[in-house]
Amino acid sequence: MLLLICSALFSLYVHGQAPVRPAPMADGGANLPAQKVGPNDMIAISVYDSPEFTRMVRVGADGTMRLPMLKQRIKAEGLMPSDLEDRIAAALTAEGLIVDPFVTVTMAEYHSRPVSVMGAVRLPVTFQADSPVTLLDALAKAGGLSADAGSEILISRAQTGPDSAATTLVQRVQVKLLIDAADPESNVRLAGGEEIRVPEAGRIYIVGNVKKPGAFTLQNGSETTILKALALAEGLLPFAAKQAFIYRLEGGTGSKN
Repeated sequence: MLLLICSALFSLYVHGQAPVRPAPMADGGANLPAQKVGPNDMIAISVYDSPEFTRMVRVGADGTMRLPMLKQRIKAEGLMPSDLEDRIAAALTAEGLIVDPFVTVTMAEYHSRPVSVMGAVRLPVTFQADSPVTLLDALAKAGGLSADAGSEILISRAQTGPDSAATTLVQRVQVKLLIDAADPESNVRLAGGEEIRVPEAGRIYIVGNVKKPGAFTLQNGSETTILKALALAEGLLPFAAKQAFIYRLEGGTGSKN
């Protein structure tokens, strides 16, 4: 048996190739598109010939992670996987655990890039933007706009200013430009952390001596007139009075006039 092993090793060196042990890989998790690491993301770390460091690690809520035997926590938030590889290798070298380590980092799960779609859509949804995604992609995941969708879409993003104060920026996208005109600038790119709200269109309520009383949607945010409203209700019934009453809610008071 010893002779056979020696012969195999000799054959490898004769052909100019030394035997190579494959590096152990972290189990589980898909190799997702590389984007900056965020809090609560799951990463797969593989350190060549060091199974004690090869594992799945979840980034903490503070953006840091810890490996066994390392005294210091490693700041991962905001780094690309390739940059995190260098930082892990530097930490292993600095603490004298491995000489010249070979580190590979891949993304297993994203949890720091949620995009929520709600309002007048067919299927409100929250998903992770684990790859480049646009506003149309997000609306498609929500099943598209519902029949009572309004004329604009609101995209909210939380931002932190220079003084660390949190603010929310709201971008308005016109449905007509996005869908009908196929305006590329209206198809906003999303990076995760956005909330997409589709308000319902305005409604008017027509009751009384009309043929079809009910609630009617004002499409595309357009204004209407009394005649248009009566047309929606399919006209007046016989012997209707010669006057109509219009009730509106006063802004912010809830009272009618």
